[in-house]
Amino acid sequence: MPLVTVKVVEGVFTTEQKKEMISRITDAVVDVEGEALRPVTWVLVEEVDSGLWGIGGTGLTTTDVQSLQGRVPVPH
Repeated sequence: MPLVTVKVVEGVFTTEQKKEMISRITDAVVDVEGEALRPVTWVLVEEVDSGLWGIGGTGLTTTDVQSLQGRVPVPH
C-alpha cells in the first residue's frame, strides 16, 4: 500500500491544484506498480505554515513561493 506525502507552503496551491496533484501522483504510482494498486494508493497533501519551511537558514513564505512561480501574491 503506497503512501506518498507532499508538503507545500500554505496558501500557494488552490484546492483544485491539490486535487490534481493527488490524481497525477496516484497515476504515476499506478504506472510503475500496476492498476491493482490504485485503490490502495494514499496521497497526502500537507500544508506547512508560511515562514516555517526553511531553506538555507531562512523561512520561506507563501509570498516567496508565489514570487518564484511568477505570480502576484494574493493578500490574506
